Amino acid sequence: MALPTQVNPQTTAAVSPTEVKVSVAVKVSIDAPTPPPLPPPKAPVPSPEATPQVPRLPRRLGALLYDSILLFALLLLATALLIIPYDLLAARPYPQGEWLYRTLFQAYLLAVIVGFYVYFWTHGGQTLGMSAWRLRVLRDDGGRLSARDALRRLAWAALSLAPVGLGLWWCLFDREHLAWHDRRSRTRLVVVPRGG
Repeated sequence: MALPTQVNPQTTAAVSPTEVKVSVAVKVSIDAPTPPPLPPPKAPVPSPEATPQVPRLPRRLGALLYDSILLFALLLLATALLIIPYDLLAARPYPQGEWLYRTLFQAYLLAVIVGFYVYFWTHGGQTLGMSAWRLRVLRDDGGRLSARDALRRLAWAALSLAPVGLGLWWCLFDREHLAWHDRRSRTRLVVVPRGG
C-alpha cells in the first residue's frame, strides 16, 4: 500500500514521508536605536530649612538660665529628701560642719546635677530649658548622645564655664558659633524647627 505524498505549497514538489523539513521563521525587527542612558540624578541641594541651625549666644543663655532655675528647685527637693529623713531618724540635725558629712552631701548634689543632664541629653537630647528654647544637643555626626557622650560634654562644659563663662562667650568669635565644650566634646547644639 502506497502512502500519499504531501505537497509543499512553496515548491509544489512532492515530499516523501521520510523526508522532514523544518521551516523556522525568524522575524528581525529593526527599531530605532536605543537612547543613551540617562545621567545619574544630581544630589538635591539642601535647603536652609534642612540644614541644622546653630544657636546664637542669647538663645544659649536663655536655655541655661531656664535650666538653672529648674536645677535649683531640683536641688532643693533633693536636699529636703536627704536632710528631713536624717533629722527625723537620727533625732538630731544633719552635721554639715563635719568634713565627711559635708563631702558626702556635696557628692550627692553633684550626682543629682550629673543625673539631670545625662538623663535629658540621652533621652531626646533636650533638657526642659532647651526644649523651651527649641534647642537639641547632638553628636557631630548627627546621632543621639550616649551616656559617655553626655558625661564628656558635661565635664567640658564645667571647664568651659569655670573661667567666667569664657568657653561659652567663645561662640561669639567662632566661625561656626560653637562654644569650647561643643568642640572638645564633639557635640553641638542645634535649633529645632518649629513643630519639629
